[in-house]
Amino acid sequence: MSRRLSWLIALVIVVSSGALMGLLGQSSSAEQSPVPVPDSAGSARADAAREAFPGGDEAPVILVVTRTDGAPLDQNDLQATEQARQRMLSAAGTTAPPGPPTQVSDDGQAALATVPLDAGLSGFALTDEVEQVRAAADDGLPDALRAEVTGGPAFGADIADSFSGANVTLLAVTAAVVALLLIITYRSPTLWLVPLLVIAFADRVAAVLGTAIAEAVGMTPDGSTSGITSVLVFGAGTNYALLLISRYREELGRHESPRDALDIAVRRAAPAILASNATVVLALLTLLLAEAPTTRSLGVQAASGLVVAAVFVLLVLPPLLGLFGRKLFWPFIPKMGARALTDSGVWHRVASAVARRPAPVAAVSIGALALLCTGILATPLGLSQTEQFRVQAESVDGYSTLAEHFPSGLTDPTVVIATAQRADAVQRAISDTPGVVSVTPAGTAPNGLQQFSVVLDAPPASDEAFDTVDALRDSVHDADPSALVGGSDAKARDAAAAARHDRVVVIPAILAVVLAVLYVLLRAALAPLVLVAATVLSALAALGLGGWASVHVFGFPALDNTAPLFAFLFLVALGVDYTIFLVTRAKEETPEHGTTDGIVRAVSATGAVITSAGIVLAAVFCVLGVLPLIVLTQVGIIVGLGILLDTFVVRTVVIPALFTLIGPRIWWPAAVGARPRHRKAGSVVR
Repeated sequence: MSRRLSWLIALVIVVSSGALMGLLGQSSSAEQSPVPVPDSAGSARADAAREAFPGGDEAPVILVVTRTDGAPLDQNDLQATEQARQRMLSAAGTTAPPGPPTQVSDDGQAALATVPLDAGLSGFALTDEVEQVRAAADDGLPDALRAEVTGGPAFGADIADSFSGANVTLLAVTAAVVALLLIITYRSPTLWLVPLLVIAFADRVAAVLGTAIAEAVGMTPDGSTSGITSVLVFGAGTNYALLLISRYREELGRHESPRDALDIAVRRAAPAILASNATVVLALLTLLLAEAPTTRSLGVQAASGLVVAAVFVLLVLPPLLGLFGRKLFWPFIPKMGARALTDSGVWHRVASAVARRPAPVAAVSIGALALLCTGILATPLGLSQTEQFRVQAESVDGYSTLAEHFPSGLTDPTVVIATAQRADAVQRAISDTPGVVSVTPAGTAPNGLQQFSVVLDAPPASDEAFDTVDALRDSVHDADPSALVGGSDAKARDAAAAARHDRVVVIPAILAVVLAVLYVLLRAALAPLVLVAATVLSALAALGLGGWASVHVFGFPALDNTAPLFAFLFLVALGVDYTIFLVTRAKEETPEHGTTDGIVRAVSATGAVITSAGIVLAAVFCVLGVLPLIVLTQVGIIVGLGILLDTFVVRTVVIPALFTLIGPRIWWPAAVGARPRHRKAGSVVR
């Protein structure tokens, strides 16, 4: 491609991207809360059915009041509580106080009252409303009393508020981490700026375009999906840039003209980048098979973002690299005739050592990875609503106060909705269900539906609560097949079921996609199976190690239901990046040097770039820890550790050892064997 044409293409991409961002604008979806339950779930259908009841378009927040000294509340305290409730009702635009009167706990140390809010509020609008009622509750409250506002809308508001500015922080920290690692990698005061600026601009384009596409196809983007997409774009984009620049540096040692070196580097690196990008994009699109809305949205956003990253690295970055020539690498300017990476360096020595003793190296490394996999068995799964935050939230504190003073299930009852004609039978079925403390009729809708408020004798979102919800659904369906069970416990149960379904369906789909891409790329029978098996083993080892570290080192109560799927997806899909970088270079070297020398030379040539890319990507994923949800921190921990395992163990040790052990058969039936060449008598080229 001519220099003029490459610049024209780059300018068209940049200008059209800028126009696109201006046209689409910034979406508020980044401040939305994750949606883990599909519309088809029983709890979601129950929420929709509740809109037909009086007050069904409202969602209550709960005001809980206690004394700062822990003493029982007196009559003046209860009067102050009621006044706080009235101020909250006024702030929410409600003139009359619907619902039950203020309740006092059996120990007399806490009082609770409900205040209805518009159930349609979300994002910043919900946050603003909750902040108003919280301010109203505190305004004029005696110093001896402490008011906390909790409940479903308060949880949603705190999640949305915690993302306020978080993605900006994420972007800034990510860019700083990438810049630092690029400086260390290239040891140049200027080179790092070029790929960083290209990738940063690509990230902004990807954020706008991915969100627009997701919304256009009916998805529900939120703060978590936006954050993960940004990390993926920065991480994968940096990987692509490192591979391209590394090949450019290598070719500068072989060609006098920087332009010729750049053209060859792009031609040689582009197939690996495109294959890697296609693999990850297709793997991400398997998330469309998931049930959880947040998971499906992530698939669309992230896939769109990675396509943008590949376009910018392959079409915008090369003209900028060519603009500066060799001077871009100052002070370590590559010289013509420099010794090739394939024949020297630390990675050449490591690969040669592995090739000399492939059997014991493979046995020890695979055994160590298998041992790490056992950590999965010791890692609990599932976080309750109050365990989602990594930062302090008033909704969590208030919920804890309620749980301390009021019976389980009283403050957040389960809801059953059935036809009025079968109300008596349904109520008897509810009462006879084990684990149900009480059932109270809660109104009739004009469409002939009856609502019941059900108190469960189990901690919220516990296994006991889930068992009771399952039993309750079975019993009420026997009395009324159309009956619905909703509420927080039912929603948590449905979210766990959706996550389990997604793991069972999506993980095999991811593996099938990766395997298919490798078969197309390598055209060999055995190599793709070996590579996928090694990648899966590495991913499971990372899940075991990262899950154990999340619980026993970082102190999180359990892994979130969605963490294993997200972590496995990123580990397998991104791990294949390095696999493709390594194996495509091995396939290039094998015809001339044989299978063993070919894989050694491939490790030698790609070792530095894979190591650099792995460290960058691991660090970038660890940056997810700046976001407020525990699940994102957990994904960052697992993926960060997994990428390091993949970089330093799987790509460097396991795959070279296995390729050496299997020999030329690894490429069968593709004709990749070594060409006959002059060698000493008795020597063998494998």
